[in-house]
Amino acid sequence: MNVAAHQPCSQILQLICRNLGELENIAREITQFADGHTIWLFEGNLGAGKTTLIQAIGRAWGIRENISSPTFSLVNEYVLPDGSPVFHFDFYRLKNEAEAIDIGVDEYFYSGSYCLIEWGSRIATLIPPNHLLIRINVENDFSRTIDLCRYD
Repeated sequence: MNVAAHQPCSQILQLICRNLGELENIAREITQFADGHTIWLFEGNLGAGKTTLIQAIGRAWGIRENISSPTFSLVNEYVLPDGSPVFHFDFYRLKNEAEAIDIGVDEYFYSGSYCLIEWGSRIATLIPPNHLLIRINVENDFSRTIDLCRYD
């Protein structure tokens, strides 16, 4: 499912991750490519590495807390070194978009804070138009192809 079917992708980039040691550099490349976008969607099959990539991004940003998937709580909050919040969502277990509305996703999404969203396709109509889509594909050799699409 194309989360942003309503508009064309403004910029694209493809990255290859062959091992976990490359994740820190990939996290920095993604941050640079995002060009200030604060809504980041992470898509990929179960076990593709969405949470692992988010952990690497958090480390690259200087987040000191343990980053884990908010599978049951739906959202976790972390703090950047400057005190700004980062919100990490996992919508895998949502039954419908109303559940996301009930936790106030609009307030998070339009707060100006970073929102890192796993399984954003489950709330496709709620995603702001300006966002970064990060699609992770597991290859036959277990490397990861990371396709980035920025929507401006």
